[in-house]
Amino acid sequence: MKKLISLGMALAMSSLLSVAYAQKIDTIRLKDQRLLTSALKPGLKQYLVYFQMPKSPKDLKYWLWLRDIKRETKNGEAVFAISQHWYGSDSTSYREVYSLNRAKDFLPIYHAETVAGKLKAFNWNATGIKGADTVAQNTQKAFKLDFNQPCFNWNLDIETFEMLPLAAGKIFAINFYDAGFDVPKYVNYTVTGSEMLNTLDGQKVDCWLLRTESENRGAKYVQTFWISKKGHELLKEEDTFPNGYRYKVKLPALAPDVYARFLKK
Repeated sequence: MKKLISLGMALAMSSLLSVAYAQKIDTIRLKDQRLLTSALKPGLKQYLVYFQMPKSPKDLKYWLWLRDIKRETKNGEAVFAISQHWYGSDSTSYREVYSLNRAKDFLPIYHAETVAGKLKAFNWNATGIKGADTVAQNTQKAFKLDFNQPCFNWNLDIETFEMLPLAAGKIFAINFYDAGFDVPKYVNYTVTGSEMLNTLDGQKVDCWLLRTESENRGAKYVQTFWISKKGHELLKEEDTFPNGYRYKVKLPALAPDVYARFLKK
């Protein structure tokens, strides 16, 4: 009987250890260079972003997001230069974002965004972030925050997810920071499985499902991302929150960017 009990306990412990091992959290650190930077493909991507609220089922709030990735050289160093344009139903919802990140590990170097006509620009490195004092009309020139460890740019979450070494059962802890706000914080993202996604151009794409959950004042927020296994592209995002849903869907063809082509010289 003792032998049977001992065997049972051993099997139970083995099972628990297996679960713990499978749930081991992979912390994404700059120094480890675990992001697959070669997977981040230069080029223009466009997303249809829209909100649906159960209380107003006939209304649709939507935007067109453009994210343009380029590989460049700045001060003798290879970088990713990423430009974003967010178009809404009126000019007040327009947002322009420009970010520079070191190519070898995606360390943020510079970040600027114009929201509601106001510019915020920052110089960024592994030890801290501060307002770019040489940028004209920068409303955040006096801003300064020291880091106790390097962090990633939360405005580039899509690009960061596309470089993760995704696999079944993995949990990633990413130290994200939203420039100009509180402090960096780790967010856990779990690969919950995979799914065949039917895209707008009629393709079926095998995707990893990446999920994160958070709470704010007792309310639950859930984000799920569909990232293609073969191309490492974020094709869809679904966000659920107490009063509605937000979706991002990658468009299969590019709509003309009139602002970039004709108006901005």
